[in-house]
Amino acid sequence: MSLVVQKFGGTSLGDMERIARAAGHVMTALGSGHRVVVVVSAMAGETDRLVALAKAAGGDPESAEHDAIVASGEQVSAGLLALMLRDTGVPARSFHGWQVPLITDSSHSRARVLRIGPDALGACMEAGGVPVVTGFQGVTDDGRITTLGRGGSDLSAVTLAARLDAERCDIFTDVDGVFTCDPRIVAKAHKLDMITYEEMLELASQGAKVLHARSVAVAMNHRVRLQVLSSFTGAPGTMVVDEDEVVEQQVVSAIAYSKDDAKITMIGLPDRPGVAAALFGPLSDAGINVDMIVQNISPDGESTDLTFTVAESDLGQALAVLAESNRDLGASDIVPDSSVAKVSVVGVGMRSHAGVAGRMFATLADRGINIQLISTSEIKISVLIAEDYLELALRSLHSAYGLDATD
Repeated sequence: MSLVVQKFGGTSLGDMERIARAAGHVMTALGSGHRVVVVVSAMAGETDRLVALAKAAGGDPESAEHDAIVASGEQVSAGLLALMLRDTGVPARSFHGWQVPLITDSSHSRARVLRIGPDALGACMEAGGVPVVTGFQGVTDDGRITTLGRGGSDLSAVTLAARLDAERCDIFTDVDGVFTCDPRIVAKAHKLDMITYEEMLELASQGAKVLHARSVAVAMNHRVRLQVLSSFTGAPGTMVVDEDEVVEQQVVSAIAYSKDDAKITMIGLPDRPGVAAALFGPLSDAGINVDMIVQNISPDGESTDLTFTVAESDLGQALAVLAESNRDLGASDIVPDSSVAKVSVVGVGMRSHAGVAGRMFATLADRGINIQLISTSEIKISVLIAEDYLELALRSLHSAYGLDATD
């Protein structure tokens, strides 16, 4: 019998009716002859409530006690779904992360999975049971509960699917799959039947919220086939697969965006060796990630303007670090701008087709949209634009690359 890992997100477990629907998906898979391992998130809104409680008690977000509090949400979900399954005659039992065990390092709130212990889940299935596992959490070698950070339940599910050599990992959520663009903005966006690991990883890294980049990276490394699908419909979702499985590759498969970035420009920096290291080193030491970078040398060659982006949530801290660094750097001004958006076109077909960037730039120019920064990879082109033009840019590019759905 083949094995399927089913992961249910918080919106899929928001109330008892939705938990019953999730139980129905489990029973459908069992009825198709699969063995099933279930991974659950906390019920919708529960993690935020627990984080607020921990904060009110003075909890450090990177402490073991904070993780012990926040991890309890998944434990409730696992117990409720196991009870629901048992009530319908399915011999299910809940497993906490420490019972699997899913061993992590000790980086609380952002732990990294090190290994999965003895096959407790396999023993459960051999006895005819269905394990219902808490996502998002693990345990250190010395027995402290940890949480895996953003996208942690997806990461738990994919890691278990890899360890158990599952046929696939189904990620049940509140959307029908992966779309060519956000359908809330681009009405002509349509669901993709398949997308490659590389494309999905780029989309997740550039702002798409369907899957987190960490879980996609693990799936790609271990060749775990993923399916993203809705828990509220019976429709097939989007399969995330190896590039060899995609028969006909689009030049551009999808367009992602992010409004979570901020731009900083250092004006009038001295143009001498070591300035970039002196600028970005302190930001790195502060744990601030820098994304897009562009440098403009003045005509006299004596000074330079350097522009880059950081996460908008890091902007205040970044400005404080730069103000301190600038005592030695000597820039004439530091100019922040949070009214920006990043737009990315993604497709493995870019490797073999010329003119993708030219079409992007021409399309934006025709709409009067100024490009502030550019970054590229083998299968992705990203531009930074004023946030006011985001929706126009997405719709225009979606049409320009032939992605609009046709009746």
